[in-house]
Amino acid sequence: MTSAAPESSPDRPLHPGSEAPRRLRVVHGRDGVDLPAAERAVADLLRALGKDPATEHLTDTPRRVAESLTELITPREFDLTTFPNDEGYDELVLARDIPVASLCEHHMLPFRGVAHVGYLPGPRLLGLSKLARVVELFARDLQVQERLTTQVAGWLQEHLAPKGVGVVIEAEHQCMSLRGVQATGSRTVTSAVHGLIREDARSRQEFFTLARGF
Repeated sequence: MTSAAPESSPDRPLHPGSEAPRRLRVVHGRDGVDLPAAERAVADLLRALGKDPATEHLTDTPRRVAESLTELITPREFDLTTFPNDEGYDELVLARDIPVASLCEHHMLPFRGVAHVGYLPGPRLLGLSKLARVVELFARDLQVQERLTTQVAGWLQEHLAPKGVGVVIEAEHQCMSLRGVQATGSRTVTSAVHGLIREDARSRQEFFTLARGF
């Protein structure tokens, strides 16, 4: 679970005319990791795979693996910084090629790629770096790409209150490229759209054209 928590009203979207704060503190709201238990589990896994965690090369591996996995599933807290849309800007704002790295929840192998995130502004504009922060907020977890895409789009629609949101994610999954079918270089593309980007054909076409980069 994740939450956006202003001091006075948790999970309040930034609606027109409201006195919403300009900075919304975003915390991931997940339970902490039990590192000692994770280290023991990795050591047990090594033994189950026929490896001896007491050898010189593997003696510190359980700690390293536990810390690495903890980092990969723990997003950083951040402030969702917004600014008044004083000029009434109503055209698409799009950030392309935001790096995405997550862990497949089925095999716990990484999938990596890029996200293209756009929105049609409402009463407030979002600090551009925060689009990447929101992607990381949901990517640092055990994930499937389809859910990650819809979570990013839905969260922005709820908390930014724009006229529309669009998200496209392109990623290569190591559970496909390193094992099984071993389809190296194959990329999975997912999308999610809300508001005018979903309902208005011209806005939808503009978003997907810009997201593709041509």
